[in-house]
Amino acid sequence: MFELDIRSRTPIYEQLVEKFVELIVTGVLKADEQLPSVRTLATQVTINPNTIQKAYRELEVKGYIYSVKGKGSYVKASEFIQDDSKKVEALAKLDKAIKEALYLGVSPEELLLHIKKQIN
Repeated sequence: MFELDIRSRTPIYEQLVEKFVELIVTGVLKADEQLPSVRTLATQVTINPNTIQKAYRELEVKGYIYSVKGKGSYVKASEFIQDDSKKVEALAKLDKAIKEALYLGVSPEELLLHIKKQIN
């Protein structure tokens, strides 16, 4: 499903959260699609099941997934989440990425073209 960098300074559970968020927002994982069970995923990526559980809890707190007792975890349908703090956080990340791109020599025109591609 994805690879984790065990040498990274970023904790494994945070890497899992980032990967799942990426899969969800890009549409690879669809609304109401069941995520792999904790045990199955732990076996696939060979990490401790507690780490998987921690990542799933974090995803649930952030509003990306929901759990059904005895059934598993599922991707939550996007309802254009009304959590303003998450919107502010996302825009702050975008601001940082734009500044970095400009610093690295990406022209404003290239940025606009790239953003338009992402929207369409």
